[in-house]
Amino acid sequence: MLRYKGAIIDLDGTLLNTVADLGDSVNAALGVLGFPPHDYEAYKKKIGHGFRNLIEVSLPEGKADDTLIEKGLAIFLGAYDERYRNKSRPYEGMVALVAALNKSGLIIGVNSNKRNDYTRTLISDFFPEGSFVAVFGERSGVPKKPDPMTALEIAGIMGLKPEEIVYIGDTATDIQTGKNAGMDTIGVSWGFRGRAELESCGASFVVDKPEEIPGIITAVSATQA
Repeated sequence: MLRYKGAIIDLDGTLLNTVADLGDSVNAALGVLGFPPHDYEAYKKKIGHGFRNLIEVSLPEGKADDTLIEKGLAIFLGAYDERYRNKSRPYEGMVALVAALNKSGLIIGVNSNKRNDYTRTLISDFFPEGSFVAVFGERSGVPKKPDPMTALEIAGIMGLKPEEIVYIGDTATDIQTGKNAGMDTIGVSWGFRGRAELESCGASFVVDKPEEIPGIITAVSATQA
């Protein structure tokens, strides 16, 4: 019997590569405000804590007061609304992985710090209907990751205990979310941060390719038989 009966997966940097659309949109806002842009590699370090934080850390040091952050956020949201489906695509192997996990009987959910409406639209763009039992992004009144509230909400929808679920993501925030929820974690090195961050924050496992994930689930199940 599988020890892991469910998986919760992060969106940005795990399921989808969204850095170009996010970076282009922030750069558009920075241009309107009269500040220089950043490259995509820089944005990989800035993404993951919600849109407001992304604007705050993208503004020049010493310029990020509340008024400017809110102005930049408003400009960014207009730009992102036009761009968020332009360049974002699933990482190679992720559509096949979700299909394989579905076929194996694993229940899957999505937990993102991206705004809820964008999260749901992007999932529906690239994955068949019914792939995920729950898809949640940032919602008003609900704390963002690494708070475990949404992960535990998804566990409740799955009808599973936290220890029956593995949390999959590409950043220390994801690993901490899984830990806070009482779940084992799989860090994916192809995303926005890399293997070193995932290992240093104590991920249960770190993988370099999506195809490695079913093997971990099988191996863990064998040790629990």
